Amino acid sequence: MNVKTAPPQSVSFPEPTTLGSARRFQDGVDGRITPTTVLDEGSEIEVEERSLLADMLPPDEDDGALRYDAEAIAAHYRQQPFQVWGRVFNIFFPFLTFGLIWWWNARFGFTESKHKQQAVRLREILTRMGPAFIKVGQALSTRPDLVPPDYLEELTRLQDQLPPFENAVAYRFIEEELGDSPDAIYAELTVDPIAAASLGQVYRGRLKTGEEVAVKVQRPGLAQSIALDTYILRGLAALAMRYVKRIRSDLVGIMDEFSARIFEEMDYNQEGRNAERFAKLYGHMQDVYVPKIYWQYTGRRVLTMEWITGTKLTQPEAIRVQGIDAGYLIEVGVQCSLRQLLENGFFHADPHPGNLLATPDGKLAYLDFGMMSEVKPAQRYGLIEAIVHLVNRDFEGLAKDYVKLEFLTPETDLTPIIPAFATVFNDALGTSVAEINIKSITDQLSALMYEFPFRVPAYYALIIRSLVTLEGIAINVDPDFKVLSKAYPYVAKRLLTDPAPELRASLKDLLFKDDSFRWNRLENLLRNARSSSDYDLSKVVDQTLDYLFSERGDLIRHQIVEEVIKGVDSIGSNALNSIRYILAERIGLTVNRTTTVPTESQQTLEHLKRIWGILQETRGFDATKLLPAIPKLLFKPEAQQMGQQIAEGLAQRAIARFIREFLLTDDPERTSPSPTNRPRLPAART
Repeated sequence: MNVKTAPPQSVSFPEPTTLGSARRFQDGVDGRITPTTVLDEGSEIEVEERSLLADMLPPDEDDGALRYDAEAIAAHYRQQPFQVWGRVFNIFFPFLTFGLIWWWNARFGFTESKHKQQAVRLREILTRMGPAFIKVGQALSTRPDLVPPDYLEELTRLQDQLPPFENAVAYRFIEEELGDSPDAIYAELTVDPIAAASLGQVYRGRLKTGEEVAVKVQRPGLAQSIALDTYILRGLAALAMRYVKRIRSDLVGIMDEFSARIFEEMDYNQEGRNAERFAKLYGHMQDVYVPKIYWQYTGRRVLTMEWITGTKLTQPEAIRVQGIDAGYLIEVGVQCSLRQLLENGFFHADPHPGNLLATPDGKLAYLDFGMMSEVKPAQRYGLIEAIVHLVNRDFEGLAKDYVKLEFLTPETDLTPIIPAFATVFNDALGTSVAEINIKSITDQLSALMYEFPFRVPAYYALIIRSLVTLEGIAINVDPDFKVLSKAYPYVAKRLLTDPAPELRASLKDLLFKDDSFRWNRLENLLRNARSSSDYDLSKVVDQTLDYLFSERGDLIRHQIVEEVIKGVDSIGSNALNSIRYILAERIGLTVNRTTTVPTESQQTLEHLKRIWGILQETRGFDATKLLPAIPKLLFKPEAQQMGQQIAEGLAQRAIARFIREFLLTDDPERTSPSPTNRPRLPAART
């Protein structure tokens, strides 16, 4: 839906017309490559598809959405061996031919023209193979770091420049789904579709009420094509798992997950519901825009939504000409993706460049909500914990995270895996979080998959596809872009504000080591968290106090008591030394004042000063808002107990110092000073 091209022609419907035959609105364009063509309502393809929908793919009883049923599909195609083997041959032969031509060119020399020819050939093969293969090409089209430029340019055309199907078929689908002819529903529609993608094609139109809309119409024969391909690919996955011993991942489960999402994508009613749910969860985010769905003009095979004018994120120069910062919009996309994956769990599983547009007013618009998926709460927390342990280089914790995330079974011996993680990730991490990128981590993990009993859970395949695709788009705008470095402020914010027990435990692991508090980690968290757009400092204070005075905060309270006792004692000891030094000088004694090496307590005070400075520089900080919390704290039993412990600790230290310095000393210099040996003041002992 890029509007940088000339505006498309539209056809208006000033007078009522009747469609009658599907041929009436034939646009006269011949010779187009179309995977399937429906000639009339009684065609063989139409009958087959209706049979599939009725018998193999029954709609969900709750919402009427189309649902993938692997067993029903398998039962159907076991009775159709000739159809299955014919499709297998149609898939295998083109790719075999492509491979042989590649081998020939590689042996006798690739020229630039031959590379371009091969790129065109690959794009045409994927197009003819249908939606499942087109999806693979779309994923590759977002990876400039993996795919050569000539191939990248051709594969990019798979996003929204596929061959369209006949207008007559599209018009008939509109009438069948919406119960009236296009001229009765729309004031105008473009003569030709302005974009054609893997599952459907899009027209630009206008409603009778004046709203500008995008009208998406599904391709004919889609259910039949996808059902057969998923059956074949699922069978190949099962064979690979059975006979290739090095494959431990659940390939069949991954295939089922992918197929389930595609079948949901074939139901435009489900896509409309997805769009509204997405808007409710993320539409409030700054500079994120989600188009409106017009339900009155939407059915299973027809979707009418608000028209969005915009430019693809993979055209950064075109975006900059409009005065829009493409890099900023990429960051908006990253932050939105983090909330999708780690906060609400409902995420866009197909964020290719055709589905992400920069609008003229500088917003990031999301399109195409057919392929969505969900991350369960335990998986979301597990991913955050894994990020924390990765940044913290806690590879034992990371190995346990992989068990929680179902990459490893609970009975797996982690002993040899932990040092392997240390070797692999220390190389990938470099010197800081800023060096981390998704591709380097996945590449390094791939090497470990063959050495140890890892398996890729089905839910994770779509997550990594979403992240890697987003990173590919980002790299196109900024080659040095690192998704994880942009993600860490959000993770820091979640660690500081989320009351979930899992994240409280992660925060404790991050801040404590061998019962010692790591102040530098807290400083780093606070610095990163303040960069998060929705960071609420008052919420941090409330969560911190609630946690501190809960049963789970007992260890931290103990640490605070110890630090306060040491700090106050150190200050008191230094003050006493200063007073004694002044008094000694006044009575004429010569005293060598030694330079005090900063103690642990003094270093703690320096940390506290820096933390206070970070808080003061944080957006929304107001010291007066902290005052009402003080009276409440004073009446908490835990606070009173802490006060009592501090007083007792200081008293014990004072008594111990008095006994040590005045009652147990045997230094004759203290009682018998001589002119040549002046008394020395004892340094403070803590």
